[in-house]
Amino acid sequence: MDKKDKIYIAGHTGLIGYSLVSKLKNLGYKNLLVSSSQQLDLVNQNSTEEFFKKERPDYVFMVAGKSGGIVVNNNRPVDFIYPNVMMEFNVINASFKYKVKKLLFMACGCVYPRDCPQPIKEEYLLLSKPEPTNITHTVAKLAGIVLCQSFNKQYGTNFISVVSSNIFGPNDNFSSDSGHVIPSLLNRFHQAKIKNSPSVTIWGSGNVRRDFIYVDDVADACVFLMEKYNSSELINIGAGIDISIKELSFIIKEVVGFKGELVFDTTKPDGMPKKLLDTTRILKLGWKPKFNLKDSLKLTYDWFLKSQNK
Repeated sequence: MDKKDKIYIAGHTGLIGYSLVSKLKNLGYKNLLVSSSQQLDLVNQNSTEEFFKKERPDYVFMVAGKSGGIVVNNNRPVDFIYPNVMMEFNVINASFKYKVKKLLFMACGCVYPRDCPQPIKEEYLLLSKPEPTNITHTVAKLAGIVLCQSFNKQYGTNFISVVSSNIFGPNDNFSSDSGHVIPSLLNRFHQAKIKNSPSVTIWGSGNVRRDFIYVDDVADACVFLMEKYNSSELINIGAGIDISIKELSFIIKEVVGFKGELVFDTTKPDGMPKKLLDTTRILKLGWKPKFNLKDSLKLTYDWFLKSQNK
C-alpha cells in the first residue's frame, strides 16, 4: 500500500475497525475512507455499490460484522447469519466490480470444526462439523471465505481471508448479555464490585480453553498481511497461547478488584471445548503479537471505566 492510496475500512466504528483506523493514521496513511452504518447500509447492495462507484477505493479492509456471545447467538440466530452474509457479499462483490487492488476479509475462529485437532491449522477448515452454539455466525464467515477464494480462482483477484482468535479491547461490546466473554466478564465483575455483590456466576464449567488476542495486535497483523500476504489460503492471527475460562475469570477478578466468589454454572453450555489457533504461518512471515494478556486486560478495563464516566 502506498501512503496516498485510498483505503476503505468497512466497520470503522467497531472493535477491530477503530483500532485499524488508528494504526493506519499512525503509519501515515491519510486517504482513509470510512462511513457509519447510518450513512451507508452495507446490507443493502445498491447502497454499497453506489459507494464503491463513487469512492473507488484501492484497498479494502472488510472488518464489518455482527457478533455476540453464546446466549445471543442461540436466541437470535437470524441476526447473525443474514446481515453478515449480506454485508460480506455486497462488499466483496463491489470490490471486484470496481477493481479494488486488494481486499482483506476478517473471519473468526468459529469457522473451524468443533472437534478438530489442536492447535488449529488453517488446513483443518471444514474437516468436520462446526460448534452448534454459533452455527449461523460460522456459516456466514465461511461464506465470506469461500467467496473470496472463488473470486481469486475465477477472476484472479487478490482477496485474502484472515482468521483471528478471540479479540478484545477498547470499543468492544461490554453487554453482560450479548458481549463476548472478556468484555462481558469485565462489565459483570465491575457491576458486582460497585454493588458489593457476594458472588458472580459464570456460564459453563470454566474448563474450556481459548486463545485471546488484544485488538491492537490484530490491527497490526491486518496491516502487515495487507502488505505481505497474497494467497487464497487462510491465515491465522492469534496470541499462540490458550487459557481456561476459569483462569481468565480469576485474572479479570484481580484486574477489576472484585473481592467476592466465583460460581460456575455447569447447567449452561460451554461451547467449543478448546480453541487455539496455530500461528506458524504468520510467524514465519515475520509478524508476532506485542501485548500480553494481563496488561491488555488492564488497558481494556481502564478504557471501560473512562467510557462509563463519559
